[in-house]
Amino acid sequence: MQQVGSVALVGAGPGAKDLITLRGAQRLQEADVIFYDRLVDPEILDLAPARAKRIYVGKAPGCHHWPQETISEALVAVAGRGQRVVRLKCGDPGVFARGAEEADALAAADIPYEIIPGVTAASAAAAALGGFLTERGTCDTLVLATGQTEKDAGNARWMAQLQPGTRMAIYMGVGAAGNTARALTEAGLEQQVSIDIVSRAQQRDQVIAHCRASTLLDTIETSGISNPAIMFLTRGHAPVSEQQS
Repeated sequence: MQQVGSVALVGAGPGAKDLITLRGAQRLQEADVIFYDRLVDPEILDLAPARAKRIYVGKAPGCHHWPQETISEALVAVAGRGQRVVRLKCGDPGVFARGAEEADALAAADIPYEIIPGVTAASAAAAALGGFLTERGTCDTLVLATGQTEKDAGNARWMAQLQPGTRMAIYMGVGAAGNTARALTEAGLEQQVSIDIVSRAQQRDQVIAHCRASTLLDTIETSGISNPAIMFLTRGHAPVSEQQS
């Protein structure tokens, strides 16, 4: 019988080499073939042995040289030949990384796989700001959202979740910043919601900016913000005096 290999869906972390987990590094050291994403720090690949084959399958916005279906098929084919495969993804493979589609394809082909979690970009961005994703008494609800959705629903789906005491981390939100600013203004939240943006969190060229909805687009332009970036929308609990009035 033909030997069947395995696939490790590994989270590389937000970009910096030293933020990958120990288990993720171990899987790289054991790999025969590595399929890696566009935003993975090239230095992370140095953790793998020289013999390991490295295959770039990155996707840029609007430019997918490797469609998702092709990536899934390649994982199945290579592991089916008995090789140990690492699918190296930025951040965490379970947060807006389409890891579920690859896992489904592997399961359908009876290919053993495991999921190695990674530091997601929101955690890295919060740390870069010198703060935390949740703060007792200020933000006790955390929402992870994306500015790029498969179905066009604008911001309507998640804007209703921006209740007092909520912090929302928007992934891939720079391109949709105009819609975000407009939705906040139309909802009457321009002064109630603070915005923090971290571009390329935990990397040498990291950029941090702070603003409100009315200045969001100008801030992105003047600060040189570009993807990958995390945009935090924070609506803290109202002061006690306001709650009682």
